[in-house]
Parts: sequence; C-alpha cells; structure tokens
Amino acid sequence: MTEPQAQRLAMSDFDYDLPPELIAQEPLADRSASRLMTLNRASGDISHRTFMELPNLLRDGDLLVLNDSRVLPARLAGRRRSGGEVEVLLLRELEGRHWEVLMRPARRLRLGEEIVIPSRSGKPAPEATVTVIEKGIDGEGVVELDERLAISLHEYGRAPLPPYISSQLDDDERYQTVYAAHPGSAAAPTAGLHFTKAMFEALAGQGIGVAHVTLHVGLDTFRPVTASYAEDHAIHREWCAVPEPAAAAIAAARARGARVVAVGTTAARTLET
Repeated sequence: MTEPQAQRLAMSDFDYDLPPELIAQEPLADRSASRLMTLNRASGDISHRTFMELPNLLRDGDLLVLNDSRVLPARLAGRRRSGGEVEVLLLRELEGRHWEVLMRPARRLRLGEEIVIPSRSGKPAPEATVTVIEKGIDGEGVVELDERLAISLHEYGRAPLPPYISSQLDDDERYQTVYAAHPGSAAAPTAGLHFTKAMFEALAGQGIGVAHVTLHVGLDTFRPVTASYAEDHAIHREWCAVPEPAAAAIAAARARGARVVAVGTTAARTLET
C-alpha cells in the first residue's frame, strides 16, 4: 500500500484582488489609530477595531515578543559614470566595507565599475561611490563602499520602502518602530510600526510584559516569488538573536501558563528558529 502524497501548496491559492486605492501611501499621524482585525479562534468571529484597543484584548501576564531591528538607510540612488540611473539596495554587511546588495538595473553593470552616489543631505557634499565586486542572478551581487559612504551612510541612503509604497516618506523615522535599537534590516518589521510609547505604558499598567528579540530583515522581502509551489521557493538566510533576558521571560511566561504573543512574522520566525 503506497503512502498518501502530501498536497503541494500552490502559490496561486494566495492570489486575491487588492484595489490600489485601498493601500495607504502615508502613515497616520497617530500610529495607534490604524485599523486592527481580530479573529476569535474559538468562535470564528471576526471583528474590526483600532490598534489602540490592543491592551484590552490581552490578558494580565501575557508576554509580547517584539523584533527590535532597526532599518538601515540602505537604499542608494546612484548613477553610472557613462550615464543611466542605478539603485543599490544594501542587504547584508560583509567584511572590509563589502555588502551583499540588489542592483537595479544590473544587466549592463561591469565588474570593477564605480556607481556614483550623491549626497541627499541638501547641503554641498562630496559624492560617494560603490564598486561592483561580484554579480549574481536577478540583480544580486557584492559591492564595496568607499570610505566616505561607509562612515556616513545616513547622508547618502534612504530607508527602503515596500514596492507598494509609491513615494518616499518625508521622515524616514516613520518607517522605524519606536523601539528600534539594532541597525541591520533592509525593511521594517511592519507589525510593530503601530506601537507608541503611550501604548507600552498602558500595556505595563495591565500587567502585560514585553520581550525583545532581533531579526534583520533581508533579501526575501524584496525578492518576488516566481515558483509555482511554495516548496520550490528558495529562502535566503536571515540573522537573528534571542537575548538571554528575552529567553528567560518567555520561559517564565510559559511556565506560568501565560500566552506568548509574537508581534509579526519576523518575531514569529525568530521564536520558531
């Protein structure tokens, strides 16, 4: 008797219509005023609320786990010396000012070619350069930052926004969580963007704890899924860490029967790892 075959997960099963006009292009003035959909797992009931109601949906003793990675100013708008614009997205720092990157468009770039990066500070400033060291597939590669760029990245780079956001934010800090601490992500852990300092005070007042882990979001946030089935999609590596205080808080919450609530997929991936 043959074993039953596991059903493959078709990516087409995740297709749905999302009208572009329903995608917010600017953040709300009050982060916690965003909408929140809740699902009661026991009854199956769905309700629509605002995020500021979250403390009332949690229980005394619950523990929230947050990803405190900070988004790098990793989007560099450059140009070739022969003409033509090139965008360089820094993904992971290597040794000796070398970075893994995505370059768009990359087809005509040559090994050893310099890409000129102008300052975005609005003040007179020297141009910086990145040099193409390696080229891979789909725009992936390795570049070397010049010393000026490596030291003053914030003067040349912007926060990389998701592809469904059509214009750059006036203030890159709005694409950081209020608790972001460790630079390293190419994109924000967006589930945490709605928290405010006032909400953390409300959570603490209701006996709800907070623990911080770190996962630096990498290439897969920007890389389209081209495989027809989920099992065939290659996932890149991401760096993550669970500090000892966080591990202790999670163990204590589980020991007392409290709920451990991962805020977003990056925190969930870290805990599952």
